[in-house]
Amino acid sequence: MTTPNHAQLKKGVAPYEKSNTKSSIRQLVNTLPPFFILWTAAYLSLSVSYWLTLLFVILASGFVVRTFIIFHDCCHQSFFKSRKANEILGTITGVLTLFPYHQWKHSHSIHHSTSSNLDKRGIGDMWLYTVDEYLAAPLWKRIYYRIYRSPFVMFGIGPIAIFLVEYRFNVKGARRAERINTWITNAAIITLYGLLSWALGWQNFLLVQAPIFWLSGAVGIWLFYVQHQFEDSYFENEGEWSYVKAAVEGSSFYKLPKIMQWLTGNIGYHHVHHLSPRVPNYNLEEAHNAVPPLQHATTITFADSLKALRFRLWDERNKTFVSFKQIKHLHGKPIEPITAKSNKAEPPVNGEVA
Repeated sequence: MTTPNHAQLKKGVAPYEKSNTKSSIRQLVNTLPPFFILWTAAYLSLSVSYWLTLLFVILASGFVVRTFIIFHDCCHQSFFKSRKANEILGTITGVLTLFPYHQWKHSHSIHHSTSSNLDKRGIGDMWLYTVDEYLAAPLWKRIYYRIYRSPFVMFGIGPIAIFLVEYRFNVKGARRAERINTWITNAAIITLYGLLSWALGWQNFLLVQAPIFWLSGAVGIWLFYVQHQFEDSYFENEGEWSYVKAAVEGSSFYKLPKIMQWLTGNIGYHHVHHLSPRVPNYNLEEAHNAVPPLQHATTITFADSLKALRFRLWDERNKTFVSFKQIKHLHGKPIEPITAKSNKAEPPVNGEVA
């Protein structure tokens, strides 16, 4: 697509960047109470049938994803007008979704400022090799990368590695406020989980919370994965990189069924969000519909997104994602690797969700 300049697009979405207190409170009311009700129903149904419990678990997981979107907006200061209100609600919803507010806010802001920039990978994103980097990597790192990029690891082990391990610790050099917020979040999670385990029995607590945690985490990782890694995505080196192109060409419009769009807080309009993170989630669809150029962003359906499971490497020559099997056939002959830059070969710090 021909990308309009930043000023034009920003002018188009500017009317939708303002949060509305009534809309925000309405979203809180239709998100948090239903989640608590469904969680309670899942616990009570344990005495009836675990299959019934799993039904409530699936529904509750959807509301955890929706709660995360509220947390996400708070990190962008787009949910409430008040910075303090965003910080308080962000910390509370961070406990519910297992994310420390300040830590995630910091890594996610870096993700927004470097998304699709091949020279600035490594913080707040998924580990991605180009074809040349992969071919230049030693055998052990290729194996490690293959394991990391396998669906079983990304969506099966990923939620455990990210939520239970990675975000429980502060990164080196973190600011004091960020470190304190992580400690507070961890203490609140331990206290909440401890009290529920004591009151309900740890086995009952785990039978409900464990699948909710895993399922919502896997969905969150999936959303982030498919909205940046689609066939005609956008990646460039620093000299050619453009913030606007990264937003509207490197982020997809993930067209989901209405109920899934609602549960995921309109995050499918990811191109709008990356163009202007200050647009609250409940204004994303309206902004998309109001600005014609944004409607030309790459649209992927759920069926289309399943193809992304085979995307493993970025081919800089053809500007597309490829699978491991495609490497030797890309140009009709084996590719001669180019020496990879050292900063591109490392796994990411604080892998992203949504």
